[in-house]
Order: sequence, then C-alpha cells, then structure tokens
Amino acid sequence: MRAGTRRRRIVVWRHGQTTHNAAGIWQGQLDTDLSDLGREQARAAAQALTALEPARIIASDLKRAATTAQALGEASGLTPSYDERLREIHVGEWQGLTAGDVAERYPELQDALARGEDLARGVTGETLAQVVERAGALADEVAESMADGETVVLATHGVTGRALASYLVGIDQSVAWMALAGLHNCHWVEIVEHRFGWRIERWNVGA
Repeated sequence: MRAGTRRRRIVVWRHGQTTHNAAGIWQGQLDTDLSDLGREQARAAAQALTALEPARIIASDLKRAATTAQALGEASGLTPSYDERLREIHVGEWQGLTAGDVAERYPELQDALARGEDLARGVTGETLAQVVERAGALADEVAESMADGETVVLATHGVTGRALASYLVGIDQSVAWMALAGLHNCHWVEIVEHRFGWRIERWNVGA
C-alpha cells in the first residue's frame, strides 16, 4: 500500500442458511438453494454490507451463494458476477449424507481431519490445498485489479471462505483450520489493506 492511498477492502461472505444446513446434511458442491430463513438472512446482511459501499460483488455460481449475492445486488444496485472458483470444497462421498452418517461410516477420516491432516474430503473430494489453489488464484486477480479505496465482496461458502481469508493474510491453512471458528451462515470477514499487506479487521460479522 502506497502512502496517501485509500485502503482497499475485501469482504469474504458466507451464504445464508439452506435446508441442508438446518438438517445437518453435508452439501459440498450439491447445488442447494437458500431456505426461507436464509433469504431473510441474506436481505438483512445485504442492508448492512451496503454501508461498506461495495464496488463489485463476485459470487460462487452455486445457487445458495448466488442467491445471497443477488440480495446485495438488489440493495446496492450492483450486478454480481459469478466464478466457479469460489465454490465450496467438494466433499466426495459425503455429499448428501448427514453428519451422523459421516461420523459412523468414516470415523478414521474424520479423526484425521480433526487433527488437522489435509486429506481429500469424503475420499473422492477435494483437499483444502486444492480449494486454496483455485480460490487463492481468484483472490490474487481481484487484489491486483482493485482501485484505491475499493471494496469487493466475495460471496462464497464456509470452508472456502475461511481458507480464502486465511490465504489473503498469510495464515497457514493448518493453523487456520484448527484455530479459526468457521463462518456462520450469512456472516462475513472484513480484510483491509495496510502498509505491508492485508489484515483481518473483523471476523464472523453478522447483521
């Protein structure tokens, strides 16, 4: 950041609640939409986020994130763009299973992940490193293209959102996985540019 320039801001925003969230069902890249509560959450969060005067909204192309982004688009007069690199981590064989099913059928894999090992989720899904590779590439493109003082909102998902925020500020993913709480539905992270890079100023903020 050059002296005398206005600080740029990236907001990493998780989508509103889905019926799968409410039922404790693993979604991964299943294309679920928001529940009625999730739509209410998106509208409320959108009103709060307009105070940050976003210049751009970029969203995952999965319905739950796209619909969340559209609420902010309606509140701000912006038209969201969509990028599949912001999709949630693919959880392979876990997609569509309840948390209880996963715990019963895949106890060793769950234990390894809980210890911080970065293994493919659901055997055939993605690793966190693969998520960071795709989402981080988008984040780099966004950061390089931002004008002084600009705010960009990235509407994404829980695991991808935490990985993306950690990537931007240089936190090791294994540390972030163990130490940072996951983002609640329709909550966000505000990441602001400082003299020597990006800094998390607010975490898990909601309307």
